[in-house]
Amino acid sequence: MTKVLLIEDDSETAEEITAELADRGFEVEWSANGIDGLDKARSSRPDAMIVDRLLPGMDGLTVIEALRKDQVRTPVLVLSALGAVDDRVRGLRGGADDYVSKPFDRDELLARIEGLLRRAPRDDEPVSYTDAYMQVDFVQRTLSIEGRDVPLTRTQYNLLEAFVRHPNQVLSQEQLLELAWEDPYAVARDQVKLYVGYLRKKLGEREDGSPIETVRGFGYRFRPPGR
Repeated sequence: MTKVLLIEDDSETAEEITAELADRGFEVEWSANGIDGLDKARSSRPDAMIVDRLLPGMDGLTVIEALRKDQVRTPVLVLSALGAVDDRVRGLRGGADDYVSKPFDRDELLARIEGLLRRAPRDDEPVSYTDAYMQVDFVQRTLSIEGRDVPLTRTQYNLLEAFVRHPNQVLSQEQLLELAWEDPYAVARDQVKLYVGYLRKKLGEREDGSPIETVRGFGYRFRPPGR
């Protein structure tokens, strides 16, 4: 049974989420404060976490940052009443994998959790990707090109990770939707082409051209340097 750790101080919200996830077959463990939640995250190693931003004892972002420093890669969704763009950006850059603002739709919350679980790394997978041109940190969700940090949006990062985890493999638009989007069924296929274009601009050009190659009629392929 898939285990979700919920760290939420509002008991009514926690009961609502727990009931919804339990109805869908998830096992839910609940903590009402950040310190206890961090202890449970370290000891029980859930498959995914939902963390409120504002918590007693220790705020949600501090919980996430502590886990990432410990190299804990459990996918985390932040749930918060702080829904401004700056708040979402801070949450994602702090190590969260997704961010949902309150009030939330139950079906959307479930879809986002399912998306996180679909893309969750296995314990035996590497924690980073490095070649002569760039480095991708899968824990901190960061990109560095020739020693320079390059900011990415959540979708751009998800797309990049999908590529570097499948080097020299042609990935179709459908595969990339599954790998990089929280709810692939709600996204048009032409969004893949659009975001591949955005990502190419962020990656720039190596001496041998773009790291991402278009394979006409099939999809896209990530080429490590020299291949």
